[in-house]
Amino acid sequence: MDKNNEPAITPLRFIPFRRSDIIRMCLAENLLDEPGNENFQRARQHIERVFGTEFHAIRQQLKDAYAPLDPDADTRLVAGVDRPPTVPLAETIEAVLERANYERVTEQTLQEAFAAASMFHIKLSVDLSEFDEVLLYTRGANLREERVRTWFGLRQKTIAFCNYDRVVLFLKFRDKVSGITAGAAPRAGSTMLKLFQNVPDADLEMLFPNTRVGMRLTDKLLIGVPALISGGIVFTTKLGATLVLIGSLIGFWLGTRNEPVTLDRGAVLALLAGFGAIGGYLWKQYSNFRNRKLRFSQALTENLYFKLLDNNSGVLLRIVDDAEDSECKESLLAYFFLLSMDQPVTAETLDSAIESWFARRWQCQLDFEIDDALGKLLQLELAHCENGLWRALDLPANN
Repeated sequence: MDKNNEPAITPLRFIPFRRSDIIRMCLAENLLDEPGNENFQRARQHIERVFGTEFHAIRQQLKDAYAPLDPDADTRLVAGVDRPPTVPLAETIEAVLERANYERVTEQTLQEAFAAASMFHIKLSVDLSEFDEVLLYTRGANLREERVRTWFGLRQKTIAFCNYDRVVLFLKFRDKVSGITAGAAPRAGSTMLKLFQNVPDADLEMLFPNTRVGMRLTDKLLIGVPALISGGIVFTTKLGATLVLIGSLIGFWLGTRNEPVTLDRGAVLALLAGFGAIGGYLWKQYSNFRNRKLRFSQALTENLYFKLLDNNSGVLLRIVDDAEDSECKESLLAYFFLLSMDQPVTAETLDSAIESWFARRWQCQLDFEIDDALGKLLQLELAHCENGLWRALDLPANN
């Protein structure tokens, strides 16, 4: 494998540990005395209470905004009753995904993924013009390797690729989407949300509902070359008499042959046998093509079955919960390490201490968002900054 061709993986903003585990991981360091531990526990309850209240409101706002667009809704829309103004759905979802440490996939990255060869040896195509709006977000990018077959399966090579732990897809449909079967097509103007896991970057296009399965050049050769060879055999061994008879008939009709051709029983049987051989040959080749395409479609369906985590309103609840967890974890970590410092420190020093702790103790490379975490502590009145130096504030016992 060529190391120079490995995709670049940036450190995670996402903290890949549960909130309760983060608390236990911090306390296991024994960096705080008894008053410090009590203060940390009071701060934890305050942080969780504030963010719990905020995200409860956001969750309800998103549910109200998504209800008229949900293709899976089992509740009725009430007509003739004034509805309160709702939050802009796409913008609010983007803000929540940002707080949950998801990264937006740019148009350039998406087009590069479309152009790359699929990990599942399937040629896929997607027409993005069939959607009014498309948002694609990923989280937890990591480098993986896999052995793939090349040269018609005669050789193997190891390739490195970027794999996403989580992918969120937001689609707003136009009035008609031609790439989706009638029974599965959503109603006009509806909005679809999908959450997937373990998706290679080269296979992002398989997540779209209007994905079309096609043939790679290798697959066309595997079908075309045997078809040409078998076709030559059929024409030379089974169609000789038929071709001679047809040539004689054409020559007589065009006037290049004076002797008439007698269509007796033997001649008619020869013609029917020839046409039957041609029909059987063409049907066999069509069946080979159709069966191979069906195998590709089955492979796509099986892969999506194990990668799909949630749909529509369920995705909203998941990402809001992820965002609440991320905000709490970042605030808790920043506050704990500020408490453990003997003196006020700069944001850069605190950032380095947290990232080094994850790398040294938990073998996890992070890009900790220190400015965002300290900003939250400032709003929560759990930290104070003076002359660029930060210190933790004690939370009153009655808070």
